[in-house]
Amino acid sequence: MKAEESTKDNSKLQLIIAINYSGKYDVVQACKSVAKSVKDGLIQLEDINENLIEQELETKCTEFPYPDLLIRTSGELRVSNFLLWQLAYSELHFIQKFWPDFGKDEFVDALTSFQKRQRRYGGRN
Repeated sequence: MKAEESTKDNSKLQLIIAINYSGKYDVVQACKSVAKSVKDGLIQLEDINENLIEQELETKCTEFPYPDLLIRTSGELRVSNFLLWQLAYSELHFIQKFWPDFGKDEFVDALTSFQKRQRRYGGRN
């Protein structure tokens, strides 16, 4: 494929394709895995924390599991059960255009909007 050939030497961008992915299912499976570890005596109830749950999420396969920016096309103003845990501190950008029509100009607009934001990660100034 042309895309594979032209990007084969890239090392800084990770593309993860989530087919039939459910954020709710991801969190439930992570909780079940942690609960099994408690049941099996591998960890204590007091050991359960965010980090432990994060280690069981599907995005544990990547070095960067938490998107800085989510661009939502199609005019929908929701995340649609996508990366529910991982999007906690992501910036959201909504656009009316559908995915096939989303192009360079729209991407630049999204990045420009993102650059103007002050990221607080849940904190206050």
